[in-house]
Parts: sequence; C-alpha cells; structure tokens
Amino acid sequence: MTEPSSVPGGGGPAAVLWDMDGTLVDSEKLWDIVLAEATQRLGGELSAEQRISLVGSNLPTTSRRLLEIAGRQVTDGAADEIAAWMRGRTAELFSDALPWRPGAREALESLRAAGVPCALVTSTERGLTELALNTIGREFFAVTVCGDEVDGRNKPDPEPYLRAARLLGLAAGDCVAVEDSPVGTASAEGAGCTVVVVEADVPVEPGTRRTFRSSLVGVDAAEFARIHRTR
Repeated sequence: MTEPSSVPGGGGPAAVLWDMDGTLVDSEKLWDIVLAEATQRLGGELSAEQRISLVGSNLPTTSRRLLEIAGRQVTDGAADEIAAWMRGRTAELFSDALPWRPGAREALESLRAAGVPCALVTSTERGLTELALNTIGREFFAVTVCGDEVDGRNKPDPEPYLRAARLLGLAAGDCVAVEDSPVGTASAEGAGCTVVVVEADVPVEPGTRRTFRSSLVGVDAAEFARIHRTR
C-alpha cells in the first residue's frame, strides 16, 4: 500500500497519474509521421481532422480506422498487418531521444522530491513505452500501465486509470491525473481522478473535475496539492 504524500500544506494527492504522448513528451509529432505514412501505405491520405480524431487512441483501434479512411476492407488480418508496420516504424522513431513537454520533467522531479508516487498511464503498447522510458526515466514511476495491458478497455474507458490506482493500492478519487486529450481526460475523469489538462494538439472541453493549465511550467508538488484540495 502506498502511503499518502506529505506535500507542504497537506491535502495533496495520494499519487499523480501521467499520460505520456503529448503530456510528458512531445511524441504526437512522431505519431503524425507514422499515421500519415501508414495511411499512404494503404493507398489513402490522412486529413488533419482525421488525425486529430485519433489522438489518444490505442493501436488496434487506430489500425482499423486507417483501413476505413483508406477505403480498405477492415479485417483482423489487415488490421494486424498495418498495426505491426506502425509498431516497427514507431520503434525506429522512439529509439532516439524524445523531446520533453515544457515543465514536465521538472514536475516529475518535484513530485519525487516531495515523496508523491507517480504512475504512467498510456495507450501506447508496452514495447514502445519501454523505448520511451529510456528518455523519460523509469525511476519516476512506481507503476506503468500500457495500452495492451487493460484487456481492450482502453481510454476513454476508465480502466487504465483504475488499474493504475489499484496497482498503487489507492483509490483513483484520491489521485490527480495529467492529460492532454479528450479521450484521456474522459478516462481519468471517469475513474474519479481530478484531472490537470494541458492541451497540446486537440481542444478539451471544460468539466467539473478538470483544471486547465497552458503548460506544466511551475506546476510542482505544491501546486498539485493546491489543485487537489480545491476540486
């Protein structure tokens, strides 16, 4: 069981649960490349609107959607084939250092110094997440939950965040989540988390459990505690 944090001022979150792509690292731009190339490989073109609709989606869902966009028959075999290609192409791109989102690393360091546990909750599959963790740093996260580890109940289903909380031995309602997309925000909110939303590429609608920031710059452990107390 994870012990509650002792952030100055008290009343802080029991843990902070982090999305990865677009939240911690600016990897959505790499996914832009993969998705455009995959759609072209299928004989189609991916519009900006279609790309936006895929932000936060997991790979099986994305592969089927790309087949539809390209006008191809959607079968398990075809979806598996293009998913395998995207997995390999993304691994190539993720093998290099990933750029941090502004303030993200400093926020993680502040939480670690304050003794607040963190979890990584991503729709990206385990193999690719492990590559990303070479940049992000495994030492920041007590647990990680990946898109191929939730029995198909991917974001916007609450299960990824509920699973992370269970692994930490905590209630999701005692945690703060950090997200950048409508899909991920819905998942975290549905689990009962207070959500810090830092929009990247896609607008997110306001909500009662949602606090918006333009970036993570200055969002340290004390600020997470203040947000948690006031929601």
